[in-house]
Amino acid sequence: MMPLEFQGRARRLGDDINTDYIIASTRKKETLDEAVLKRYLLETVDPAFAASVREGDVIVAGRNFGGGSAMEIAVTVILAAGIKAVVAQSFARTFFRNAINNGLVPVECNTSSIGEGEALSIAVGVRGATVTCVASQETLIGAPLSVAVLGILESGGLVAYLRAHGGRLT
Repeated sequence: MMPLEFQGRARRLGDDINTDYIIASTRKKETLDEAVLKRYLLETVDPAFAASVREGDVIVAGRNFGGGSAMEIAVTVILAAGIKAVVAQSFARTFFRNAINNGLVPVECNTSSIGEGEALSIAVGVRGATVTCVASQETLIGAPLSVAVLGILESGGLVAYLRAHGGRLT
């Protein structure tokens, strides 16, 4: 199995970014269309964030990313914005599973040295993850993901994986 690899610009956030910060409850009352909701991504934290996101950006956060309510829409809005990976010191367990199930790559490592806008190169495999800060060539080591989880992520999420594998986890 080949490692998943990404390059992108770091979009730095702090600790305890919960799902209601990712997409506000008031917005979810209006619609659940992620193409609309992506315009409001993280507006509670930074009202200009969604407008500044570029395809391939990487969210970089501190501890407990994705806590709060267990809504998958938080993950799908991140993906709709063109973000394929989140690098954080730790994730709320439900968000972590929702990320995998929807094809958003969660990478756990020490993010304290990653700055806003920094170019990152990320590789995730069964032996672990590496996050390299391109300018400084500093490489951070992240937690490994299981073969099953990597297979789900490579497929683009759990539904796509099950379709490709006849409804079975292999």
